[in-house]
Amino acid sequence: LSLCLSRAEPSALCEVCEGAEEMPEPLQQCTAWLRAYFCEPGSTGSLPVPAFHHPLLQRDSFTRQVLWTLLNDVKFGEAVSYKQLADLAGNSRAARAVGGAMRSNPIPIIIPCHRVIRSSGDSGNYGGGQLMKEWLLSHEKLQKEKLAR
Repeated sequence: LSLCLSRAEPSALCEVCEGAEEMPEPLQQCTAWLRAYFCEPGSTGSLPVPAFHHPLLQRDSFTRQVLWTLLNDVKFGEAVSYKQLADLAGNSRAARAVGGAMRSNPIPIIIPCHRVIRSSGDSGNYGGGQLMKEWLLSHEKLQKEKLAR
């Protein structure tokens, strides 16, 4: 995956299936957000966050608080430890619960659970696999460096 994405021309990366205009608005928002994330990461901040109707994100819980904190406070190209995210979410002793929240994340990449790493600096676990997590972190680091130039 990383070879394909790193060598491909941006226009080749950003193709969207035909009939995209017929998709419901939340799906169009997700498509636009993911296209921006992979192809024009500097523009993700200007896009509306897609409407999420997953039950986990509707009920008041620590998991919801953690996921929204991650989405709003940990920016593109940044990483945060489980403990740091627990602190940001309001419970400094809940690092293990943060791990549970990451495992239950219904919208990976958009709610960027790949940005949560171990305090030691190791990438830690990821539902899409460790190689995918490392690729996403590397993608963000490289894109952030390009934007900084």
